[in-house]
Amino acid sequence: MPLGEPATLGKRPALYQLANQGDRRRRWEDNIKMDLRRWGVEKFKYLGATVTNINDTREEIKRRINMGNACYYSVEKLLSSSLLSKNLKVRIYRTVILPVVLYGCETWTLTLREEHRLRVFENKVLMKIFGAKQDEVTGEWRKLHNTELHALYSSPDIIRNIKSRRLRWAGHVARMRESRNAYRLLVGRPEGKRRLGRPRRRWEDNIKMDLREVGYDNRGWINLAQDRDRWRAYVRAAMNLRVP
Repeated sequence: MPLGEPATLGKRPALYQLANQGDRRRRWEDNIKMDLRRWGVEKFKYLGATVTNINDTREEIKRRINMGNACYYSVEKLLSSSLLSKNLKVRIYRTVILPVVLYGCETWTLTLREEHRLRVFENKVLMKIFGAKQDEVTGEWRKLHNTELHALYSSPDIIRNIKSRRLRWAGHVARMRESRNAYRLLVGRPEGKRRLGRPRRRWEDNIKMDLREVGYDNRGWINLAQDRDRWRAYVRAAMNLRVP
């Protein structure tokens, strides 16, 4: 097989490194040509996250929730054990399960549907932690309502965590040098025309919506991010904001 041609390992496509024997000093990245259109690759994993050719994060969010479910079922007996306190179970959730779900969430573009799926996952875990409640009138046991779960949890929910981390990362990117690729992607404008129909929600749209929730009109938010103290205050406000 010639160098540079794609190969199939099992059912997963692999892109082989284009070797250059004459120049060993070139960086490894320079020997890689990942032409997605040429090979027909619709998605691939990079640093543990799924990247698609249309920049769609829905599949990655779904995958993260599935991984969180696997982690949840691995500690389910601990979360339902009567030998552990509720506070210890919450710590298990926040230190073992939640980091698995929120890996790479700083780059997610959330819609109401994805927010609902993430809240459903968290409510399931909290239901296992806090258990059922006995009704004061009928004496029957019932599941806790979502408002009751959040009152018992008394910590920022999963959506508030995502929004706070996303704002923190946005401020970090906005303060990068102009030569950095992340900054160039943030302020750059793609060429060509978009497809007809309603435009998809962008990552920057989420940033503006998050700032609007904490009371900023999002005018010139990149300039605002240069002030670390003010930006840090908005990040904290996004974490602690109570939204019904």
